Amino acid sequence: MRHTALLLALSLLPELNAAATPRLKALILTGEIDSQYHDWRASTAFLRDLLERTGRFDVRVEEQVAGISAATLGPYDLLILNYNGPRWGPAAERAVEQFVRQGKGLISFHGVTYGPLYGMVFEGNKWNAGRDQGWKAYAEIIGARWDVAKIGHGRRHVFPVAWKNQDHPISHGLPPTFMANDELYHRLELLPGTTVLATAFSDPSTGGTGQEEPIVWCRPFGSGRTVHLTLGHDLSALSQPGFTAAFARGAEWAATGAVTLPAVMPGPHDLTNPVRVLAVTGGHSYPTAFYSLFEGYVDIAWSHATNPSESFGPDLAARYDVIVLHDMHEDLPADARERLQAFVESGKGIVAIHHAIVDYTAWSWWWQNVIGGKYFDNEAYDKAYPGHARSAYIEGIDVVFNPTTLGATHPVTRGVGPLVLHDEVYRGMWHSPKIQVLMDTTHEQNDRPGVYVGPFDKARVVYIQPGHTESTMYYPGYRKLVHNAILWTAGRLD
Repeated sequence: MRHTALLLALSLLPELNAAATPRLKALILTGEIDSQYHDWRASTAFLRDLLERTGRFDVRVEEQVAGISAATLGPYDLLILNYNGPRWGPAAERAVEQFVRQGKGLISFHGVTYGPLYGMVFEGNKWNAGRDQGWKAYAEIIGARWDVAKIGHGRRHVFPVAWKNQDHPISHGLPPTFMANDELYHRLELLPGTTVLATAFSDPSTGGTGQEEPIVWCRPFGSGRTVHLTLGHDLSALSQPGFTAAFARGAEWAATGAVTLPAVMPGPHDLTNPVRVLAVTGGHSYPTAFYSLFEGYVDIAWSHATNPSESFGPDLAARYDVIVLHDMHEDLPADARERLQAFVESGKGIVAIHHAIVDYTAWSWWWQNVIGGKYFDNEAYDKAYPGHARSAYIEGIDVVFNPTTLGATHPVTRGVGPLVLHDEVYRGMWHSPKIQVLMDTTHEQNDRPGVYVGPFDKARVVYIQPGHTESTMYYPGYRKLVHNAILWTAGRLD
């Protein structure tokens, strides 16, 4: 059922993006938190990414909250509170209070449910009431108070959260329950006018109260709206699908009073039409950092194959848009050759990395017409060029690749700049006169071409020579180069 809900949600994303222009402007107020587990840097990045992936929000971050003013907050529709530290001072607190009172929204979660803004101090390994009474309006904004003697929760565990008010826009259309992997706060005192949207049973076997405890609630504040969730202890808790749906939909409601977001939030790879990539390895060792080249992008969905029979199966062209080769096999079985040739002749993309220049050297059609390069490694397969010396490699060399005149404007190398790498160099290769060189080097132990477009006229092919070391895989310019090459060979970047 979740898969069906996800497909439905994804089908709505194009309509959502079209309807959400201009995006709601949100500001995360952060910069300090009380616990190493309430890591504000990690949670801020996660929440920003979550909201922006919906297509509904444009999110900014403010880490020096004490310096904000009404003018600072004026452009925004929503404040996201992710802060538990010293008070901000009357001017900043008044600015936040007026922001919401005048009709805008605020959403908060977990680690802001207590602390100095309430007038509490941390002494003797516990929270105590301080002489400062705290920000008077803070409890009204959050919608609850927490007596310092009652602050706590049982053992962290997995528990169901039940929506109690499914007529509210935040919860309308959501499943009746969702699972949380979190701390279950208990003994909170909700203020009059607070509407409880979801609760969870605090099981005595986990150190709980034996009662239903409020988990998600909302309330009016002046002409504005606030939402609070007690969930969100760490990234594992934040990543639960129930939390992401409740938070994103709660944020939209706080900002607008309505909800248009689907029941399932898009994940990092949930797009309606990502580039379908097959990464092929085998026949040569490589750093596991290779996998990181495909991670962190919302426009790529990738699979991995480790041998020719697994790589080049039936319906190859129907299943993938681009094949990234990082393998090293001298030849392919006849059926694999046939399928790979049909793949490129159908117009699909190829990105060959580093030692893939040694790929399929027994298959002259491949290296002459598609890749446009050959590393001379095996006498049996070098007969087409008698007398050509063996190619050579040297590991651990500092080498610089610079964009050529063509590469300065080509989509593959756009924004990449010079690559300063510690990698393996290749010398003495054959290169087709038809290749288009995008990056080259003057290093005496490396052939001049370093990145080039292959000669095949029916599909886009890119060869990237560097790619031996972990440091290269993690180098930002190299990562951008590979990402650009994937998008360009798929016909998504021009």
